[in-house]
Amino acid sequence: MSLVLLPDLGDLLRLHPQLNAGTLVEALRFLAVRGVLWASGSDPDHPLRDALPAAGFGVEDLPLPDSAPAAAEHGQLVGFLNQYPQGRERLRAAGRAEAEFTAVLTAPLTLPGVLAPNMEEVVTRYHAAVRDALDEGPGTRWRERRLEEVARELAGRSGAVLVPLDDLFALRDRVPGAALPDLSGFAPGETSRRRALADRAWQLREEDDLEALLSALDREEGDAVTPGAELLAAGAGLCLAVGDLDAARTRLERAAHALRGDEPRSLPGLVLARLGQVRDAQGDRELAERTYRAVLALGYAPAVARETAEAGLREPFRIEV
Repeated sequence: MSLVLLPDLGDLLRLHPQLNAGTLVEALRFLAVRGVLWASGSDPDHPLRDALPAAGFGVEDLPLPDSAPAAAEHGQLVGFLNQYPQGRERLRAAGRAEAEFTAVLTAPLTLPGVLAPNMEEVVTRYHAAVRDALDEGPGTRWRERRLEEVARELAGRSGAVLVPLDDLFALRDRVPGAALPDLSGFAPGETSRRRALADRAWQLREEDDLEALLSALDREEGDAVTPGAELLAAGAGLCLAVGDLDAARTRLERAAHALRGDEPRSLPGLVLARLGQVRDAQGDRELAERTYRAVLALGYAPAVARETAEAGLREPFRIEV
């Protein structure tokens, strides 16, 4: 089997109904692979860090270059260029390229769409614009050198590898035997749809119809990627948005009792941290403190859950009415 490159959008996967963590799980099932090489970002709270193991896929982290030194050099260059009018103009040019690329990534995307030639043109144009403005090196966070290092790590490997979208096409051209996936006949299914529903509920936009969204969550039974406990917790967030603490607490307590140990690793921390806040807001301080401590005792809890629990132990959580 050749090396198949799959595109990663990081946290932006939470934005796209047809290109989310569930979509990539379904694509991997379609491709009949059992494990994934990880050559993407180091964020421990990345949505696929939850979804892939929960769906039964093994994840092998590829040894990647430390990005901190390159980021520090980039910051030093930005500070230097900001001292001079011509430097500031170069930074503005790079900023315009970043803004244009971000606009593409935050518009509705599909998996076939990000693999298409027009996306390759967008990515190539973006990197060329940044390189023209700031030069290869610290200005690009040593992109060429980093790509060569990653390509060496991938040489001779087979299976599926997850790479950042903006590295996808360059790595395809640098790694012998690497190719984009053939997804002819693939379409997102129930796992993708259910993941999109939960992602939307967690984000909660001003224009959302809360009642319709809550009803949609209640109709779902859940799956490995988006279990029933998460659907309950997402619904609790909607109840909180309208100030219904009793309903939120009921849902969160049901979610906590539904945790079985095989759910996505972030979920217990998120459920318990929010449950602690609701118990606090209802004046149940002793039980809230125990709930916060339960978050901190977990083997893994996402940063936002740990920060919520630590803040709750320092000071009771209150909701301003």
